[in-house]
Amino acid sequence: MRILITGSSGFLGGSFGRFAARAGHEVLGVARASQPGVGWPGAYAQADVSSSDLSETVASFAPDVLLHAAGTASVGASLTHPLDDLRAAVLTWANVLDSVRRSGARPLLLFPSSAAVYGDSAELPAREDAAARPISPYGFHKAACELVAREYAECFRVRVVVCRLFSVFGEAQRRLLVWELYRQLASGAPAVWLEGTGEETRDYLHVEDAASAMLELAAGLAGEGGCGGCRVVNVASGDETRVVELAERMRALVAPGTEIRCRGRARAGDPQHWRADTALLRTLAPRWQPQPFAQRLERCVATWQGEQ
Repeated sequence: MRILITGSSGFLGGSFGRFAARAGHEVLGVARASQPGVGWPGAYAQADVSSSDLSETVASFAPDVLLHAAGTASVGASLTHPLDDLRAAVLTWANVLDSVRRSGARPLLLFPSSAAVYGDSAELPAREDAAARPISPYGFHKAACELVAREYAECFRVRVVVCRLFSVFGEAQRRLLVWELYRQLASGAPAVWLEGTGEETRDYLHVEDAASAMLELAAGLAGEGGCGGCRVVNVASGDETRVVELAERMRALVAPGTEIRCRGRARAGDPQHWRADTALLRTLAPRWQPQPFAQRLERCVATWQGEQ
């Protein structure tokens, strides 16, 4: 497939592009940077995805699939600067959708949404048809992006798959809990600190397994054609891991004997528990099989240790 990736200099876009290229697909990255990121495996075009007219780029490349990986990725930043998060999330996505509308091309659009739209879900595992109950500006803005996706699907026959990602991690990531725990453990400190109680749970998925799932979805749906539409699919492992269990696994890999302490403070905008219902994903991508979490985590830690 020919795949256009906005935000190709970021963690998700860059990881997806490199994975797709290794799988034999042709990729075009689009981002603000003057040069593509290190190791980018395909063509590259510089553009501000939030405001540039991308219609000519889309028309000339004629992608089968467009992954929109540009935008915001921080609950904390959305609480501090909610208006900036709104602009970077909703308006950037609307610009991409309208560029596709005006291009005359008919790619399948993959939109990486978030489990943040579920908030503290009343029932677990969270199903795609559950009511949206976001508890952070980030979650509200992802829900707004999903609504805009429906607008363009229903009014302009654009084809969209909303991929609700849960807790994605990987070697290129330099933020969020997995990386923060590694950094604390590698520092040689006698103890590592968890902000909450440690009993919070997350549904972890390595970024390459997320990329594999989205490619599998795209391969199955890109050739459908038709009159547009907007599907929502959870992209996750379907397994629940306690935060303290994650810390213990990483301690064994990095600094055995380090004490794990919990501050017991709830972080604004963060839910207590996450676990995805993956029945729809398994139906639409029956061949997809993620690698075991422990194996992925061990490889991730080994990469970081090698870089040091």
